[in-house]
Amino acid sequence: MNKLGEGRFRGFSAGSFPKGAINPDALALLERIGYPTEGLRSKSWEEFSRPDAPQMDFVFTVCDDAAGETCPIWPGHPMTAHWGIEDPSHVEGNAMERERAFVTALRYLENRIKLFTALPFDQLDTMALKAHVQEIGQSEGASSRRGDAA
Repeated sequence: MNKLGEGRFRGFSAGSFPKGAINPDALALLERIGYPTEGLRSKSWEEFSRPDAPQMDFVFTVCDDAAGETCPIWPGHPMTAHWGIEDPSHVEGNAMERERAFVTALRYLENRIKLFTALPFDQLDTMALKAHVQEIGQSEGASSRRGDAA
């Protein structure tokens, strides 16, 4: 979101059950394709539900495991949607198979972020925006375990 949003958006990443370290396959891919990785760390989404957390306008869950979980109450009540994709960290196999899973997940996320950043925000009311945001989550690569994070 930070890179593809070209300064219009500020993205954060966190999980419901952080592992304590960034997956090395994910980190290697991001570095190889030129995404900034400095300062990235594994963190809980609880960090963003505190009163002193950055203001969120949108929250997208992407991991299938998060679709059925109860999300924290986000300060400011941002718009939420589930953009589920298969978790590439669950893929077992050789390095090439794991990389392929991460490349696929990245492609789906990039496509969704491009659709999101292309929305005419100034022309959409809240209900229309919510419909578009949810529709994006069902685009190519949507996993079979769909659900709204709201």
